[in-house]
Amino acid sequence: MLTASSLRASMAHLLPQITLRSGAKMPLLGMGTWHMGERRRDRAQEVAALRLGIDLGMTLIDTAEMYAEGGAEEVVGEAIAGRRKDVFLVSKVYPHHASRRGAIDACRQSLRRLATDQLDLYLLHWRGRIPLAETVAAFEALRADGLIRAWGVSNFDRADMEELLGLPGGVHCVANQVLYNLDCRGI
Repeated sequence: MLTASSLRASMAHLLPQITLRSGAKMPLLGMGTWHMGERRRDRAQEVAALRLGIDLGMTLIDTAEMYAEGGAEEVVGEAIAGRRKDVFLVSKVYPHHASRRGAIDACRQSLRRLATDQLDLYLLHWRGRIPLAETVAAFEALRADGLIRAWGVSNFDRADMEELLGLPGGVHCVANQVLYNLDCRGI
């Protein structure tokens, strides 16, 4: 008989993973939360969907402070309550919050909404006007303080990545998350 735990174990083995420099194993496929947390009446269904996904082995959850202005992070926090160790948790900082102090404050707010003490991966959502060196310094401070395990970027093009990798600490970037989902497969 197929049980929830045996199904989760078999699904987890089917999903490819990558080992980050931090030693963490990150699933290459996960659940996104864009548009979650926008309507209070949908919250129970959104929480249930994320919990079912975790039950089925989809253990990477991607969110951002931008999604419903933190509302999606609150949905995720509820969905992972009591199951944090089972989840690889990713969130993203707005570009206009990506200064040294701003990124640290934004991360702390995300952690509060997610009801956890650490993110597995923290990303700069897209390139903004704040110098990348300042954002890298913030991410490195967050990593040193144990608030994030690893950091990366999102929606960067080749020139952005080359600039980032040339900065002090830039080589610690572990990911460039680009838009890819069932509707958008452009990459």
